[in-house]
Amino acid sequence: MRRAETLEEIVKRRLLYWPSSEIYGGVGGFYDYGPLGVQLRRNIVEKWRKVFVLPYQDLIIEVETPIIMPEPVFKASGHLDHFTDYLVTCTKCGRKYRADHLVEEELAKRGLKISTEGMSASDLERLISEHKIVCPHCGGPLGRVETFNLLFKTTIGPYSENAGYLRPETAQGMFVAFPRLAEYVGRRHPFGVAQIGRVARNEISPRGGLMRLREFTQMEIELFFDPQNPKCPYFAEVESFEIPIVPEEFVAKGQTEPVYLTAREVVERGHANEWMAFFMALAAKFLKELGVPIERQKFLGKLPHERAHYSAKSYDQMVLTERFGWVEVSGHAYRTDYDLSGHSKFSSREMYLERRLSTPKEVEVVRLYPNPNAIRERYGDKIGEVIKAIKEHEGRVIEAFNRGMSEVALGEYVISRDMVYIKLEKRKTDLEKFIPHVVEPSFGLDRIMYVVLESAVVEEEGRVYLRLPPDIAPVKACILPIVKRADYVEIGRTLWRSLARQGFVVLYEDEGTIGSRYASCDEIGTPLAVTIDEKTPVDGTVTIRDRDTKRQVRVKLGDVVTFVSMVAGGASFDDAARALGAAPVQ
Repeated sequence: MRRAETLEEIVKRRLLYWPSSEIYGGVGGFYDYGPLGVQLRRNIVEKWRKVFVLPYQDLIIEVETPIIMPEPVFKASGHLDHFTDYLVTCTKCGRKYRADHLVEEELAKRGLKISTEGMSASDLERLISEHKIVCPHCGGPLGRVETFNLLFKTTIGPYSENAGYLRPETAQGMFVAFPRLAEYVGRRHPFGVAQIGRVARNEISPRGGLMRLREFTQMEIELFFDPQNPKCPYFAEVESFEIPIVPEEFVAKGQTEPVYLTAREVVERGHANEWMAFFMALAAKFLKELGVPIERQKFLGKLPHERAHYSAKSYDQMVLTERFGWVEVSGHAYRTDYDLSGHSKFSSREMYLERRLSTPKEVEVVRLYPNPNAIRERYGDKIGEVIKAIKEHEGRVIEAFNRGMSEVALGEYVISRDMVYIKLEKRKTDLEKFIPHVVEPSFGLDRIMYVVLESAVVEEEGRVYLRLPPDIAPVKACILPIVKRADYVEIGRTLWRSLARQGFVVLYEDEGTIGSRYASCDEIGTPLAVTIDEKTPVDGTVTIRDRDTKRQVRVKLGDVVTFVSMVAGGASFDDAARALGAAPVQ
């Protein structure tokens, strides 16, 4: 546990993150992030965008939707019925536990390794009874195992009947906005929607620091495609990339060690479609570039009883950590048309794209036409607004009147049967509507931040530092006058401002020995240290030190911004030095 313990010391000393509301005793599952933590998170998010969104912006668009959504959204999505965990309460002291975790932990203390994933409430009660599991806190007997919904409930406005929920995933905002987004992209397909934002899950007993939070950040993509044509146009970019995968059939046999298959082999062997394999390959490369070796990653197939209610196939991207063992950092789900069909049914809005037919066909369509005279008679000069509402909710109006209803409410307008004409028409078309299927890669930023930090811890020759990739390091360079002399300080401050104006996060420090300041910069993962010394006022040069090798080169003051920019952009220290003709310091 040395690496994890060292990281814990760095986190506390450098204030990367800490339990939220701690002056009031703290609340489990909530964390604050300090200045370095905020910047590291922001850099990981931007790297995620550079890997998953920006290279494919001809297909993938970005949105931002509210954290709170009304109750019908989560009824349609299935979360009100299925987004639950098992809860068990001590009948003596009243403490509540997540039943499956409690059973696993208590049996593990007795040397019994049992997975409770997919077990029912009765299964868990049987294990509690058979193994005489009691409350870990007071030793009291445990009650019945019950289901507990993980949605955070609130009210929207002053009316208690207007229930809302904090979203447990960013996905539903994208699904609800699908009609507008489909119009925005001209109903072309495939197309994807990306969103980065906060979500909330009312975990029963969150533990493990950043591993299980009640509020956290997700980075998600919903990729909409025609199920008759699941081809990924970018698949050739990753088809030869090897993915460490544990397919479902391996999991069913109790095998947990991955096999290394190319993305093409994953598809050919039926383990995933092209879109899933594409995003899994990108996810493995993404974590590798963040400093997590492929050997400590695997994609674990989920058996039917282990999957989320919306998923027909799922893989969890797992990373092996020293402190927590294998942890999930991203989920890759084939959601079929589950969500769009559910929202279409509950909202009466069509959720469709269109495919071109090779041969036109005759179809019967139900069309709705407003009756202007009847609408004007009731709503006068608001006729335009009413007609617009009718057209926007055409499917809902048709369905209501076909069920025999005499009126249907559309916001502030009540539409009676005489206000519309409903006709069955025949026409020829070479277009066919379909509800697209969805592949979803979903990443947890907080867990990724932890595994990146733990992977970056290095202890060598009495030195401790974070070997963070330069592009995600929270601070790109430290500016260090070798002594606190007025001319050195002025040069250092000017250089600091020059780098800051270029958008780099830079630290300036002129207190303490140069060795202690190097160590301090290394500890937070700063890739470069720029030192102003006795030569600087004379010849206008500084030394730049590499964090990992401690090698130093002499660079002109005017080249420092370029040097930092090159390293932050992916160039090696040596390549940047050669490009600028920097002389090594002996």
